[in-house]
Amino acid sequence: MTDLSPILQKFFTDRLARQKKASPNTVAAYLDTCRLLLAFARDKTGKPPSKLSLADLDATLIGAFLQHLEDDRGNGSATRNARLAAIHSLFGYAAPRAPEHAAVISQVLATPPRRRERAIVSYLAPEEADALLAAPDRKTWHGRRDHALLLLAVQTGLRVSELTALTCQDAHLGTGPHVRCHGKGRKDRATPLTSQVVRVLKTWLAELGPGPGPGPGMPLFPTRAGGRLSRDAVERLVTKHATAASGDCPSIKEKNVTPHTLRHTAAMSLLRAGVDTSVIALWLGHENAETTQVYLHADMSIKEQALARVQQPGTSPGRYRAPDTLLAFLDTL
Repeated sequence: MTDLSPILQKFFTDRLARQKKASPNTVAAYLDTCRLLLAFARDKTGKPPSKLSLADLDATLIGAFLQHLEDDRGNGSATRNARLAAIHSLFGYAAPRAPEHAAVISQVLATPPRRRERAIVSYLAPEEADALLAAPDRKTWHGRRDHALLLLAVQTGLRVSELTALTCQDAHLGTGPHVRCHGKGRKDRATPLTSQVVRVLKTWLAELGPGPGPGPGMPLFPTRAGGRLSRDAVERLVTKHATAASGDCPSIKEKNVTPHTLRHTAAMSLLRAGVDTSVIALWLGHENAETTQVYLHADMSIKEQALARVQQPGTSPGRYRAPDTLLAFLDTL
């Protein structure tokens, strides 16, 4: 066994699991990165993963791996940077435990993330959201489930991982109706529900658990067999209903509708209703309120209102007129 194997094993069992108590999603992402990296290093060096050393994973190989992600796997800058962050975390853990490889480790840690362009967020206009919500066939069990899930997503802006993790006990539909979720960064938050969502969820819960109601821990949006929906399953159902909705609302065809698009739609609805961005950040569970500024860039109506206040070149300013007769009287004194 080489020096890499025990460090890699302890990185997952000691660093991530015990010290950082990383979320299952983080552990899964780091595992995926390490599998890809070890397979790439095996192909490049001809050594099986159990025989690889830290010295084999030098900055040159890591750079080639990152380029492989972009060129051969079609990953964008965001995915590349996420993979690099996992590698940096592993090598940061290895630094005090393998001082003989300090030079290699420092060179890998110096590998910079790729600067990436930030596209304007994609969201659904009100008529597009209505068409999507109307797409599921509510005469079927799956259609009623999908309609309830989509409606909750569009109103609350929950992440797909938060939606799939919801249990029936997380929906509080009495006084002060809200849904509780355990979100990104292990943060709990509660999001209020509109009367429309409450009505739909009450009907759905009654269907899930006639009589005494659903059992404890039962997923709010289960599979037909009673299991928890996967992320891929939610993405497929959103794509399916977006395709169906495009028949009645052709503008949906121009958009790549994903579960995250529904999250952006919820944020834009709040912004257009005049809700402050700091409140939207709390609503969405953003770690930093600055993250929410991206929605200001996406809303053309805000920019158009600002433009309307600007005096156009080559025009003379109008004469001020008091908006009220009492003010007009005071101006004459």
